[in-house]
Amino acid sequence: MASNKKVRRRSGAKLWSGRFSEPPADLVKRFTASVGFDRRLAEFDIQGSLAHARMLHAAGILNRRDLAAIRSGMARILAEVRRGSFPWSLEHEDVHLNIERRLTDIVGEAGRRLHTARSRNDQVATDVRLYLRASVDRLLALIGRLQEALLNLAESHADTVMPGFTHMQVAQPVSFGHHLMAYFEMLARDAGRLADCRRRINRLPLGAAALAGTSFAIDRMMVAKDLGFEGVCENSIDAVSDRDFAVEFCACAALLMTHLSRFCEEIVIWMNPRFGFIGLADRFCTGSSIMPQKKNPDVAELIRGKTGRVNGDLVALLTLMKAQPLAYNKDNQEDKEPLFDAVDTVETSLAVFTEMLSGLTVNREALLAAAREGYATATDLADYLVRKGMPFRAAHETVARVVRYAESQGRDLAEIKLTELRRYSRLIGSDVFGALSLEGSLRSRRHLGGTAPARVRSAIAKARKALR
Repeated sequence: MASNKKVRRRSGAKLWSGRFSEPPADLVKRFTASVGFDRRLAEFDIQGSLAHARMLHAAGILNRRDLAAIRSGMARILAEVRRGSFPWSLEHEDVHLNIERRLTDIVGEAGRRLHTARSRNDQVATDVRLYLRASVDRLLALIGRLQEALLNLAESHADTVMPGFTHMQVAQPVSFGHHLMAYFEMLARDAGRLADCRRRINRLPLGAAALAGTSFAIDRMMVAKDLGFEGVCENSIDAVSDRDFAVEFCACAALLMTHLSRFCEEIVIWMNPRFGFIGLADRFCTGSSIMPQKKNPDVAELIRGKTGRVNGDLVALLTLMKAQPLAYNKDNQEDKEPLFDAVDTVETSLAVFTEMLSGLTVNREALLAAAREGYATATDLADYLVRKGMPFRAAHETVARVVRYAESQGRDLAEIKLTELRRYSRLIGSDVFGALSLEGSLRSRRHLGGTAPARVRSAIAKARKALR
């Protein structure tokens, strides 16, 4: 008991200070403290601590009175955290020691017993996994809402003709709805990757203690079940040192942001008056401090820019882990800021992008006019000739000559007379103009994955069913 009284009298001492003859320098305290950013883990730390306490009680390590005191103290701490009155202190380094100190202040000895059979190493790994699991669930819901918005817009424009591009040059006519559904597919893969990543996140490190496990007869599976984990980390050394799950999440996040960035790039281009394909609601644009006519797509530009930020978060974590020996190292304190930043950036980007889509208007006439440029139905003419019996390579060469002629005349392929077309092949008949029309080109691509409006509507219906 004497030693306990001594600890109480040294209330400002570190919980690990018994080994040291002098306290850390103030500069070291500021340099090593993480409470300025890891306090966002507070609710997850409390959640994990309560599950640990219940297990200690079930194992006969913690008595009923101490368990009740811990529960009561943690309820008070949770309320303080939520209303913003918790007394965070740099003296206590991190979220874990701050909460433990506060619990001990409230309930006394029971608070000191809570850390039995665990370490901050397995505690922080558990907290981060709980935080990231909840973050993934939120992101999956946001992706679903964005996919729903895409489906609504695509359905409205299944028949809208636009030029499809390769190399940013007019290639073939496509449905605007079909173009939008390409982004739906990207987001579906993003959701699948995050769901798969979640399975690897959802393993319990707690019970690994510092690195070697504990000599107490704990029940890790009880804690895992209590916290909703699908299983435990099987190796105690790996449990405390693994940050693969955080790296994997950031890789998923970077790819998701890449998809948003590609769409934003198209929005920026399409909004340019030289294209005029779409318009954005004023609430998602800004003006210029000097040019009164400007309407800038700043939201799309900023999401495009933030993609580089999330890419940086991924590289930061990869670099952090690349030379760490087993097991836990202080380096791992640096995992949280890039991880938190990636979560925050993706979450806000998804939310604002979805809202921006709600204010997007489509200029059907501009899209149609652009599709009439660049000889978008040239491939249809080649396919027409193939169906008449001409080998494809010969048809390709024949149509190239027709395009060169049309270009010299300043006319679209559909504007070339039949007599002129027949100079290039006697296989061409009056039925050719059905193949040369934009609408005919779209309708002809009725296969699975094609751009025919009927097929686009079918894809939308299938996607809606999958989302439900």
